[in-house]
Amino acid sequence: QVQLVESGGGLVQPGGSLRLSCAASGSLFRLYFMGWYRQAPGKQRELVATITGTGDTNYADSVKDRFTISRDNANNRVYLQMNNLKPEDTAVYYCNCRVGKQGYWGQGTQVTVSS
Repeated sequence: QVQLVESGGGLVQPGGSLRLSCAASGSLFRLYFMGWYRQAPGKQRELVATITGTGDTNYADSVKDRFTISRDNANNRVYLQMNNLKPEDTAVYYCNCRVGKQGYWGQGTQVTVSS
């Protein structure tokens, strides 16, 4: 069982930045495949970015060149740096962990981009 706790969401103006953090339990964090997903009202949950244990990353086209996913294996954390935020980035952002065939989710953190 892996527990995930997100933090760092909030209200930001268009063009602003936020940094999300996800703290994970477990002693094998360096092996976890980690990702960020988001779900806007009335829409399906969608992939934002993923990162392997060795740091290989993948991004949704809608966030490329604006968002950066990173991880700190020593402290069991994964981050999502979000720059140049747009109103369409408004959503609940979820941290995800895959360990073998098991998947785990955090409780989510709200990001609202509005003037």
